[in-house]
Amino acid sequence: MDHHDEKTSRDAATSARKSPARPMPETDPRFPSGEWKGFWVQKEMRGRQWMRLALEFCGGKILGEGRDVIGRFVLSGSYDIKSGRCGLLKAYLGQHSVSYRGFNDGDGLWMWGTWKLPEDSGGFHIWPKGEPDPTGSELKEEKDIPVERELVLTGTEQETESWSGF
Repeated sequence: MDHHDEKTSRDAATSARKSPARPMPETDPRFPSGEWKGFWVQKEMRGRQWMRLALEFCGGKILGEGRDVIGRFVLSGSYDIKSGRCGLLKAYLGQHSVSYRGFNDGDGLWMWGTWKLPEDSGGFHIWPKGEPDPTGSELKEEKDIPVERELVLTGTEQETESWSGF
């Protein structure tokens, strides 16, 4: 081993001691890292405000980024495996920040809770992309409604029978 090899090995060992090992990604199935989607609701805005997110869960910390109707944002926060609780700060680039508090009940791959601004608040739901909407609002099946009898107009007379089911 020449002097150059010895110095490189010593530098690598010193460097390894200085930089802590990065924690492994979360293995709890409730908190998978990757693409997530969801929505938030606010009284002044009609309907759900959809968002796309990229989240990383690691050692009790959450980091991520995303986009919604307001703009691009970054996320940082924490989660607790035992309670399922999480807290996030959503910071819109060049704009305001929003505090999120929520949890996973342990009955699926999703989180829900409330968001808060100094003068306003509302609710949110997020879940991993590819999972079904936990709020059950997606159309799963379409079906014709059976009608036993139709209304028929004959001249000036009109059937007075009503449709079944109404």
